[in-house]
Amino acid sequence: MPSACVPMNESGTRWTLHDLESAIDWCSARNTEGIRCIIDVLGEYAREESQSVTSVRAYLTTAKAIDKHGLSASLTVKLSALGALFDKELCCENVQVIARAAARRHVGFEVDMEGQNLVTFTMDVARSCVEEGQEVTLALQAYLDRTPDDLKRVLDEGVTPRIVKGAYQGTIADFDGIQQRFKELVELLYARDVFFTVGTHDPDLIKWARKKMEGRRDLIEFGFLKGLADKTKIAMANDEWLISEYVPFGQNQAAYVARRRKYLRGLQELRRIPVP
Repeated sequence: MPSACVPMNESGTRWTLHDLESAIDWCSARNTEGIRCIIDVLGEYAREESQSVTSVRAYLTTAKAIDKHGLSASLTVKLSALGALFDKELCCENVQVIARAAARRHVGFEVDMEGQNLVTFTMDVARSCVEEGQEVTLALQAYLDRTPDDLKRVLDEGVTPRIVKGAYQGTIADFDGIQQRFKELVELLYARDVFFTVGTHDPDLIKWARKKMEGRRDLIEFGFLKGLADKTKIAMANDEWLISEYVPFGQNQAAYVARRRKYLRGLQELRRIPVP
């Protein structure tokens, strides 16, 4: 099972998988543990159309595989892999192609949030998917001052939010301040009585959110990364919480793995540890 075979080194296999076949096998095993997966094709920062075309094909192939194998999984995309850095119109077209294909196959569709310069554009893209009749989940980062207003906007537009702390560069750097903002966003969602997801490995936030949502488990899904929190995600799934695991695959691992290492270094400096 995945929980028993996560290597302790950071060669890439802890955080990522090398190819689609491995991702499908991993997700299938996770599903048997009551954990759904969010599958991503690693390929950030495309600088020319040929690179974005490669990413589109990979995403389409992944959606097809999720459907073929009957997995409990969604497909998530990064807009920087689809042309956002050099041609936003092309990027929008690429996203629509993938979102439509996912919808036809009844595969969940999600959009990751990246750096601050892409926040507004990413929200616009998510809205365009909803306007096309597609369901979409969008990550929003607690470490940005703008996020409370952004959250209200995406809720009004019919986008499902995923609340995360943030892995790029935010406007709030204080750990306690980000924790507090995270809680405020969850409180807002709870008051709205809508389904949402959260992504965190913070023991304090997970404990707080579980207590807050105990009577409304149907409204929240807890998301974790591949390579972290295996005991916690399995225990929570066994306790009948909705649990997902983010599973990226592909050869372009450098940027993603660097963010994971930075995250662990930051926790070390704060003398904190993620949930086991």
